[in-house]
Amino acid sequence: MDPGRGVVATGLGKSYSPFSRPHSYMMAAAPNNSSKSLKGIIAGGITGGIEICITFPTEYVKTQLQLDEKSGQAKRYKGPIDCVKVTVSEHGVRGLYRGLSVLLYGSIPKSAVRFGAFEEFKKRSVDEKGNLPMNKRLLCGLGAGVSEAILAVTPMETVKVKFINDQTSANPKFKGFFHGVSQIIKEKGIRGVYQGLTPTILKQGTNQAMRFFVMETLKDKYRGGDPNIKVPTLLTGLFGAIAGAVSVFGNTPIDVIKTRMQGLDAQKYKNTLDCVIKVMKYEGPKAFYKGTIPRLSRVCLDVAITFMIYDSFMNFFNKIWIT
Repeated sequence: MDPGRGVVATGLGKSYSPFSRPHSYMMAAAPNNSSKSLKGIIAGGITGGIEICITFPTEYVKTQLQLDEKSGQAKRYKGPIDCVKVTVSEHGVRGLYRGLSVLLYGSIPKSAVRFGAFEEFKKRSVDEKGNLPMNKRLLCGLGAGVSEAILAVTPMETVKVKFINDQTSANPKFKGFFHGVSQIIKEKGIRGVYQGLTPTILKQGTNQAMRFFVMETLKDKYRGGDPNIKVPTLLTGLFGAIAGAVSVFGNTPIDVIKTRMQGLDAQKYKNTLDCVIKVMKYEGPKAFYKGTIPRLSRVCLDVAITFMIYDSFMNFFNKIWIT
């Protein structure tokens, strides 16, 4: 570079000034931005597959407790531990993994969309130092959550809840993932796998808004404003667990409504608001926090593992995939 004229040599026999040719300068930087989003998509997909295999039993128990309504009949489960005991005695240990295939097929694209979308929103929001301003952390997380809700989570969660709900019915009708999905679509059309879209958008949007906000804030505190400082893996896990706990206490009521709207008995609710009213009327306000304990254990573990794995893969990609 010629300091007198502010000209950058390209190595191709031509020189451009970043001041006189802003468009060319910006085009040269574009591949780096695109590559970062692509890294996020790939790392996120791998992370989703590994994480769900580790944490699924707690998701199963949480869903069963949320579907265990108190409507004139005795509740089936006394609590999380009893739910595990009953399931294992009736279906064996494999019963705790009923519906895993649904989440496994869905977790890879879900996590890929989440982190890919966050990286995309983030790169458009960082300041000149590469830091994400506090007021935009929430918005980037919200955008990531809404994106995954529409593109991946709603159909995946709807099918998962129906699979778990089907296991507790007198005559289970789903023989496997593809058979179950085909039956749902045959009976209710494509709309059958998009039940509960509104509460899912609310849940995922608020989930990721809170989680990414907490994660980015804690990381920024540790780095002291220098985005190039690496956060230790175990500390990332601790930050993730804290972020997960915040999201659980912040939006479990939405999660309960989403689960009810996606169950096999969802037809008894006219819409999301009607579901809220009926749960409050017949079960009381405590029903909105059903499954909080198993969800808390699952989510804290889930988010901690997710961010640890994701950051590890991103650090690995940054070493071998130079942009």
